[in-house]
Amino acid sequence: MSDHDQPAASSATGRERKSRRRKSSKDSTDNVSGPDVVGVKGGRYLPLDSESVEQIDAAMRHILEKIGLSEAPQVVIERVTDAGGSLGDDGRLRFSATLIENALDGIKRDFSLHGQVAGHDLHLRDNRVHVGSGGAAPLVLDMETGGYRDSTLRDLYDAARLVDSLDNIHFFSRSLVARDIEDLREFDINTAYASIAGTRKHVFVAASAPEHVADIAEMCYLVAGSREAFEAKPFLSMNCNHAVPPLRFDANSCEIMAECARFGIPIHANTFGQLGASSPVTFAGCVAQTLAESIAGMIFAWLVNPAAKIVLGTRPMVTDLRTGGMAGGSGEQALLMAANTQMANYYGLANSTIAGATDSKVPDAQSGYEKSLAVSMVAHAGCNLITQACGMHASLMGVAHESYVIDNDMLGGIMRSLAPVKVDSHTLAIESIESVVRGEGHFLGEADTYARMQSDFLYPQVANRTSIDEWEADGRPDLHAIARAKTQEILSSHLPSHLAAETDAKLRERFPIRLAQSRS
Repeated sequence: MSDHDQPAASSATGRERKSRRRKSSKDSTDNVSGPDVVGVKGGRYLPLDSESVEQIDAAMRHILEKIGLSEAPQVVIERVTDAGGSLGDDGRLRFSATLIENALDGIKRDFSLHGQVAGHDLHLRDNRVHVGSGGAAPLVLDMETGGYRDSTLRDLYDAARLVDSLDNIHFFSRSLVARDIEDLREFDINTAYASIAGTRKHVFVAASAPEHVADIAEMCYLVAGSREAFEAKPFLSMNCNHAVPPLRFDANSCEIMAECARFGIPIHANTFGQLGASSPVTFAGCVAQTLAESIAGMIFAWLVNPAAKIVLGTRPMVTDLRTGGMAGGSGEQALLMAANTQMANYYGLANSTIAGATDSKVPDAQSGYEKSLAVSMVAHAGCNLITQACGMHASLMGVAHESYVIDNDMLGGIMRSLAPVKVDSHTLAIESIESVVRGEGHFLGEADTYARMQSDFLYPQVANRTSIDEWEADGRPDLHAIARAKTQEILSSHLPSHLAAETDAKLRERFPIRLAQSRS
């Protein structure tokens, strides 16, 4: 490149520019608050036009009214038929138009989920976006061997600790299963405990059986101080996969959902279908069916407890039609989730969906571009809770702990991109432009430049922005190696202490807790 091809934005010498870059890099990590990237509004990306939205809404209502769902357990049949629904001779439970409309009007909106300490609230309204973990993977990528192995309770606790320490990850949804615990009651209790003890942030867990919900509720009440305190600021919510596509209820999950509603635990009414396999191959048909399945669960939970906090969890996944496997990292997946988000916001319902289910097995370039595309599209569509946005690999079958650290940088950048561009007389900077062009010829020394370096820019924690020379001098580190070292540093030093010792002692006295008390 010739001298004439170089940018002419500044008259400063190369040495001066390099010095300023180094100073800025150091200053950027010292006492910088940075822009807020929690609960930023999305919703400016709309993949569906208004006519398409109305057509999908009409199809959803038709499915619930005319086709219905099969295999409804008695607890669902009783609630729905008492409210105007009907059970046909074909065994399918149908929802009347009036019931659907009353439920969509009556389901609680504009509520918040909370952390155990202040500063971790998730406000589920106005297209506000929050990103977090999730997945329930059975395998973990071992940082020592580089191969996958069965996940354990300790791996789950470590994942929660990582999320607790990473600012751009806003909640912890159980991302690993404790395969070292066989008893299902102990499995559920210890999953909830490891999540609650591992992070101050809001946690999502699940229950294997309806009778285990009471245990989890009691644990929450003990931590909060009372049932009333927990219900006022719930720091735990429950994933309930109440439907089995196409259009069947899951009896066990419905019973769990009913128990959550009775105990005041917020509910995620989730439906996992697969486009082209358990739902239509067309995007519109898949969205309509998934909405019908998810809203059916929301209606049931609302009938059990009209004050219940229920999140619409549409989670259809794309099938690779060549193999029949999941294609969680595809562009089609990103578009499908964005369309589901737009429909959820059309109803004004608190909502969640999956984005970040990369098909890559390790933290590599494929993982980065697949996650970034999917999370960006859903965030810009305005999803309230984006789960599986970090840490996940192999189409949700595996977790890499170091990916939480890498994805934290990615999520910060995505959340930052949601902010609108502010245009006013000050940001247009006409006077500053005139002053600079008549003076030093660059903006590096301007007071506003320094001030906004502190407030307007979100700086990555592990991504490399050094020069080629500096990178070479540092031994050419790659992102995976840097993240692995950062992960090991966090796990060796970050021991959350938000759970009071006396509370922990009560939990251990009441429940069969498997984690060692030191949790070091």
